Formats: sequence, structure tokens, C-alpha cells
Amino acid sequence: MKLGSFDTWQIVAKVRLKFKAKHPMFSVSRIIIYHLTKNQMPSFYENILGPMLFRFPAETAHDFGLRVLKSGAGSDFAQTALRKRFGAVEFENLKRFGLSFSNPLGMAAGFDKNGQIVNQLSALGFGFVEVGTVTLEPQPGNPKPRMFRLQKDGALINRLGFNNDGTPTVVKRLKKIEPKCVLGVNIGKNKDVANEDAIENYLKSFDLAFEVADYVAVNVSSPNTPNLRDLQKADALEELLSALKQRNGELAESRETPVKPLLVKIAPDLSEADIEGIVDISLRLDISGIIATNTTIRRNGLYTHQEYLDDIGSGGLSGKPLARQSNKVIRQISKHSTGKLPVIGVGGVFSAGDAFDKIKAGACLIQSYTGFVYRGPGFARDINKGLIKLLKDRGFNDLDEAVGSESR
Repeated sequence: MKLGSFDTWQIVAKVRLKFKAKHPMFSVSRIIIYHLTKNQMPSFYENILGPMLFRFPAETAHDFGLRVLKSGAGSDFAQTALRKRFGAVEFENLKRFGLSFSNPLGMAAGFDKNGQIVNQLSALGFGFVEVGTVTLEPQPGNPKPRMFRLQKDGALINRLGFNNDGTPTVVKRLKKIEPKCVLGVNIGKNKDVANEDAIENYLKSFDLAFEVADYVAVNVSSPNTPNLRDLQKADALEELLSALKQRNGELAESRETPVKPLLVKIAPDLSEADIEGIVDISLRLDISGIIATNTTIRRNGLYTHQEYLDDIGSGGLSGKPLARQSNKVIRQISKHSTGKLPVIGVGGVFSAGDAFDKIKAGACLIQSYTGFVYRGPGFARDINKGLIKLLKDRGFNDLDEAVGSESR
């Protein structure tokens, strides 16, 4: 299969031709948002827009989707229309690490890297959005093509490499909005910064993120930045998290505000001993929680032809094949911490049943990215409605009762 390169404007041209739109991006975006908010949405997305997007390379389609939401759903009017069509039923008394969430499903880091569509994603039913990963200095990421679909597996492979506008620019952008959901900011280190100098790089991003984030996630687990995963090793991780915790306290004291919840995002490819070590460090430092997990470098058990996988090469795998390993890590964290350490479960969530499996394993919140890419704009609404039904059918009074229930 040939790995071609396309431009977002090729999609714009096709949509303009389909709907006879006169103006390029703005009118195309408005047309799409209009049709998504109408009752014929399933046929429009499933029969027209979705198949059209999947004919283009993954990153091209992703960039187009961002532009549509940014320009077509930037107004309060458009967001109200989206919320009426896709808004999720709210969960009562859903509090995690001192924050109140309208529902347990969040958009994982990587989708809105630069904080451009936070409120648009909220309008589509997500209870929280994690922006990033952002790095102190802007960087272009790895050469294209660098994102690929594995449709037979319901998966993506990416080797984006923390492409982002830089923490200062992203924070400046986020200051201009009033987030309508919980806002997380995921921070990482620049590619050209050695691990020995990583702490200062993270701290400078944290200083900026502190101004806008409801919580901050520390990414030490992307497989697409050389040697980044070495920061998950016990000594390096404890030194990094200790420095961030200290800075968190200093900033809170100087500004007379509460400290920010601080979470760490880990890989699914760790050994059980490594996971237990991270849990011990997190408990010792009173870290607010663990995000489990990032993408995997494994390729076992896939339906996609090996020849295509070889053509793709390196990168992190997300989606359905990650679900089982992610759930295993969640169980290990929950068991080793005896349920004391909050877990945001991410990896392979395509349905309410998938989300419920993670909750039973010990996750108190859920994130998705790849599932949204494959399922489309009704994804968050359907997951949340399905979760409420599952909780009721299984005899749980609320979500908290279900967290970690399979081990009780």
C-alpha cells in the first residue's frame, strides 16, 4: 500500500464540489457543522463525510477536522447547536483530585495539541480535554508521513514527535478562552534537550501551564522522542516529579491559589516491577494520579498485513489492540496502590463497554482519541449514555461504586 502525501485543501476542494461552496475553508466548515447538527447527521457523517475523510492520509484528515471545528464551530451559537445534538448527560458529584467533571470521558492528549478547539470538543460531549503534548520551544516534529491508519485493527500508528507551537504560544491562546470543561495541559521535553537537562525544560513549561491548566500531565512515555521513556526509570522519575511538585507548591503559595493536580502518563510496555516502582514514587510524592497508558511499540496480534507495517516503520500504536494491555496496567496500578491512586484509563476505548472495562479495572476517568477518529462526532455522547445504562443495569448507584469493582 502506497504511503502518499496529500494536502488538507484537497479535502476542502471535494467538499466545495459536493456542496457548491463558494468560499474555501470558512464556508466549507459552516456547511459541515450545519449538517452535523441536523437530524440526518448519521447518514451525513457515515455516508458522506466519514468515508471522504478516510480516503485521505490520517494526518491530512486530522488537520482538516481541526480546521472545521476551529472555523466552523468557534462561535457560541455553533457550539450551542453542537451541544444540543451531541452533549452528554451529566454525571452527578463526579469529583477527581479536587476537580468537578461533568462526565468521565476526556479527549486524550495528541488530538488538540495546540489548544485550538477545547470548547468545540466540550460541545461534542467530552467532560475534559487534555491539550498537548506541548514543549517549551516550538518544534515541527518528525518528517511526514508520520500518522497511519490500521483500519482492519481499529488502530492508528503515529510518530509525530511532539509537533506543537510551544508552551508560551499555546498558553497565550488558552488565556483567550473560557474553558467550558476541565482543561488539562500535557507537558513534555524538547527533542534537542538531553535527559540530564530535562528537569529545567519541564519546569519552564510547567510555570506557564500553571496559569491556565486545571491539571498538568507529565509525559515521560511517548515512544517518538528519543530516550524520553528513560525518564520513567525510578531515579530519573522521582527527581523530575519531586522538582515539579516543589515548583507547584511555590507557584501556588506565591499566587495564593491551590496547587494544580499533577499526573504522570506512563507507557503500556513497562514491566510489572517498573509499574509498581512508579506507583510507589507517586504515592510517596503525593502525585494526583497516573494516566495509563500512552501508545505501545508492540505490533503483535494485528490483522494488518506485515508488508504495510514494515512500510510504516516505527511509531506508537493506539486503538483497539491497546485495550487489553492498557487494562492490565490499570489493574496493576489499582492493586498495588490498593485503590489509593487515581487512574485515568486510556487505550482502545471505542464503546461504552470498553470504557466500563477500564472503570472496573480501576480507572476513575477515561480518555480516548483513536475511538473518536473512527466513530465520529457522536462518540462522546454515545459513550456517556452507554455508561449510564451499564451502571444502572449492573446495579451501581454511581460511577464511584464501579471503580475497581472487578477486584472486590
